[in-house]
Amino acid sequence: MTSFVGRRREAADVKRLLSDSRLVTLTGVGGVGKTRLAYRVAAELWRAFPDGVWPVDLAELENPELLAQAVSAALGVEDRSGRCPVETLTDHLREMTALIVLDNCEHLLPECAVLADALLRAAPCLRVLATSRQLLGITGEQTLDVPALPLPLPGTDPGSVEASTRYDAVRLFVDRARAVRPGFALTEDNRQAVERLCRRLDGVPLAIELAAVRLRALSVQHLLGRLDDRFRLLERRSCTAVERHRTLWALIDWSHTLCTPEERLLWARASVFVGGFGLESAEDVCSGDGIAREEVLDLVAGLVDKSVLITEETPFGVRYRLMESLREYGRERLAEGGGADAVQRRHRDHFARMCADTLASESCQLKLLSRVKLETANLRSAMDYCFSTPGGAAWGLRMAADLRNHWLSGYLGEGRQRFAQGLALHRAKDEARGRALIVDGWLAVVDGRPEEGSRLFDEAREIGELLGHGVILADIALQEGLLALDRGDAETAITLCRAAEERQRAAGDIMGRIRAALWLASALTLAGDLDAAVRTAQEGIALCDDHGKGLYRAHLLTMLGVAFWRRGDTAPAGALVRESLAFHRELGNSRGIGLNMAALAWITAADGRYERAARLLGIFERFSREPRSRRAIGAQVAGYRHLRPYQEGCVAEIRRALGETAFESTVRESARLDVDHALAYALEESAEDDVAEAAGPVDGERSAPLTRRQTEVARLIGRGLTNRDIATKLVISQRTAEGHVEQIMHRLGFASRSQIAVWISERDNGNGHGELNGEVGHRGRHLR
Repeated sequence: MTSFVGRRREAADVKRLLSDSRLVTLTGVGGVGKTRLAYRVAAELWRAFPDGVWPVDLAELENPELLAQAVSAALGVEDRSGRCPVETLTDHLREMTALIVLDNCEHLLPECAVLADALLRAAPCLRVLATSRQLLGITGEQTLDVPALPLPLPGTDPGSVEASTRYDAVRLFVDRARAVRPGFALTEDNRQAVERLCRRLDGVPLAIELAAVRLRALSVQHLLGRLDDRFRLLERRSCTAVERHRTLWALIDWSHTLCTPEERLLWARASVFVGGFGLESAEDVCSGDGIAREEVLDLVAGLVDKSVLITEETPFGVRYRLMESLREYGRERLAEGGGADAVQRRHRDHFARMCADTLASESCQLKLLSRVKLETANLRSAMDYCFSTPGGAAWGLRMAADLRNHWLSGYLGEGRQRFAQGLALHRAKDEARGRALIVDGWLAVVDGRPEEGSRLFDEAREIGELLGHGVILADIALQEGLLALDRGDAETAITLCRAAEERQRAAGDIMGRIRAALWLASALTLAGDLDAAVRTAQEGIALCDDHGKGLYRAHLLTMLGVAFWRRGDTAPAGALVRESLAFHRELGNSRGIGLNMAALAWITAADGRYERAARLLGIFERFSREPRSRRAIGAQVAGYRHLRPYQEGCVAEIRRALGETAFESTVRESARLDVDHALAYALEESAEDDVAEAAGPVDGERSAPLTRRQTEVARLIGRGLTNRDIATKLVISQRTAEGHVEQIMHRLGFASRSQIAVWISERDNGNGHGELNGEVGHRGRHLR
């Protein structure tokens, strides 16, 4: 959001080190600019890595056991099995030419070292750029100690405004000063004060930026005087700290003293949030004991005005975040005040309620599940607190059980890890353990471990019978129905699912009835009782509509579509599955998308459109993230193993219709589609002739910067059209237009639409874009 100033020599050094070594670590004190430099270099080198440049911000990760999952999430590798997360990640990266930026490693140093070593050994074309206050300590690691910005030496005078602005520290201060005072300029009257101020701040970028904010209310001379007072105070308090640490701490300490007592208290309490927070969360967690709930908004606004809190726009409104150094400072203040445990409990309670809402609330489930993904770091922190606090494991198990749908949307391995952790700590035969055993068993079945699931269900049944708990016993009946369905025993599954539905109806368990409808419809379809399957799925959809259960509604739409397809009604079947796909696209649920793609392939093949069906199988393979092989195309469908015969039959039919060569070529081409093009094609939002171009060149060909469609979108951006205008012009959805714009920015390494407009103008006028490809392109060929 701000301009990048200086660091040309350091950026060149990092590129040189990356050309010679596969692991480069940027070290230096907090606030010196390691992250900004790493991201700048990564952005400039993206052309050298055809499989992507992947930033992984570890500042929000507190639990070292989740490191591999966090990296997988950043790379878009969905956690959809119970395999070791490191194995899943290494398999994904093995053949890739990519750059991973591991940012903020210092608090997870041993774990980062082990993971980086494992990834680099497994993936010979992978490179890692790390930032840390300490070295990772791996063989072959190259390091660059990021220095402070150049500034005029004490006792020297550059002699002019022009000479002074050659120093990066001065340029940074002037740039950030203009952001808060647009009329600010470096003049002969203030030049020496600015130079002295930058020297006083040791050229540390974060310290300079924090100081520049004060120009809203102070002149440079007054700012310098206040800083001198602050440093003298700090030196009296700590004579042993490293100078640059004292520099940064002095600025933060000064910002703290400029806050009101209530703002300081809210700053300290807000430090328990990880990865940001919304206003409602701040009201729940930070109010009480000196702060009234109605005061929180004004206090948050005050901290935003003082640049303590950063604001971020999200689909759920404005969120607030403390920079890591300010959060660390706040946590120290919270610990000093003695109220840390009470605030941490309020944080736990708030996010426990959010987890419960994903199952119990009758509001929009899509919004709730998307919100949970946004709050992943806070949820992890809350569960870490539960499992590390005496008597808190039951809380953690309840949270994990309530997150059952979240675990299936790309976090299955993490979910199973959480249950293993909590069940080992909490052995009481109570409702919390019983519910956790059921959900963990369900995840085990989905993960292809039915024997393990059966064992967990047996223990849960014992607890249900001991407690006389109707809901637990109904859930067990349903899960055993799922096991029977997994074995292909449709009749047993039908009997068990109907018994479960009766128990759940008696217990008033709406979610249980919806799940029973889903599995009963599946079992009836497998048994060939298609009219009953249709009625059951429709009844489940009606329940979802009445109670706002969007995720299960999407699954039931797919099952209803499959039943219609089996009955020969392909037109309504396709419409139902595409409606389900639109939901899963909005949620970002690859498991649901994979099942939708497979079902659409079956329906399309039934209509005799074999080439399109083959393309849909290729897209299914792209979302299944399995190796491209005949076995993968016939493999289990997104955890619904009882559907495998449909998939295998469809593959055989399309292969016969197209012939071996055409089938393999079409599937392989479609599997290369990016997410946006793949989904637009499946939803019939793009034309057939866009697919081959969007899939890119065959292996070994050199690709153009943009596809034909992306070039067309870029020209419309250059004409000043909005995303909505572009969608109307090209007769596509607005979401697809937005996806094209995001892909263009990614491919060109741009951050704004104006850069796209300039680029396309120069390209169309014959000027090319050589400047973009200059040093970076040359370095990219060397890296390749």
